[in-house]
Amino acid sequence: MKILILGAGKMGSFFIDLLSFDHEVAVYEKDPKRMRFTYNCLRFTRAEEIADFHPALVINAVTVKYTITAFDEVMPYLPSECIISDIASVKTGLKDFYVRCGHPYVSTHPMFGPTFANLNQLSEENAIIISEGDYMGRIFFKDLYQQLGLNIYEYTFEEHDRTVAYSLSIPFVSTFAFAAVMKHQDAPGTTFKRHLRIAKGVLGEDDYLLQEILFNPYTSSQIEKIRGELDRLIDIIRRKDAKEMKTYLDRIRKNVKHDIDNIK
Repeated sequence: MKILILGAGKMGSFFIDLLSFDHEVAVYEKDPKRMRFTYNCLRFTRAEEIADFHPALVINAVTVKYTITAFDEVMPYLPSECIISDIASVKTGLKDFYVRCGHPYVSTHPMFGPTFANLNQLSEENAIIISEGDYMGRIFFKDLYQQLGLNIYEYTFEEHDRTVAYSLSIPFVSTFAFAAVMKHQDAPGTTFKRHLRIAKGVLGEDDYLLQEILFNPYTSSQIEKIRGELDRLIDIIRRKDAKEMKTYLDRIRKNVKHDIDNIK
């Protein structure tokens, strides 16, 4: 299959490496320097070059801020039957775009990202495939993600946004709170250093991505839950209520154990 990948960043390069030995792959990237370490693929720096390639599938891997802009730029050079796809972690506006674009489409979210995941060992990572898309496109990504050993879930666009509001906004906001109150430690403990590494990774993400995840319409209700738990914990600490603290710790340990058991 002829596959065009938009963007040669971390995820774009990952998909180039992953697909280029089984498919005819091309990458469109305006910054030639970002393609220095790509291989076994055609490299385009002008949208006009795409027309002669005739891709059957486009994988949009540009920064989430420019996902729809990138689609609009290349659309005039794509065959009408070409399947267009995105791997964006934020799907805001994409459903409406796909409905009016005139192309078959598929939308997925590989939830491993390059910040923390080991891209060579993904068996404990997850991927979401949006159920509201082209059947053959969904089959392509399902087969691809199965080859990687990913755990695959099929959600609608709305279900995806609800899941992201929970799985990304809660750890992100918790990390922001840690970073906002932290101060330099000459002799930091192990737990502090681990939290600091996580904070550096999260805050190294693109500002627009962080903004869009937090502006997800389902995020505020999740943050309200965090605020409620903090209020409860502050009350227990102020009263030095050992019995209530034990009850609280037992409850949250059960939450963590339940999640770990589900992951296993």
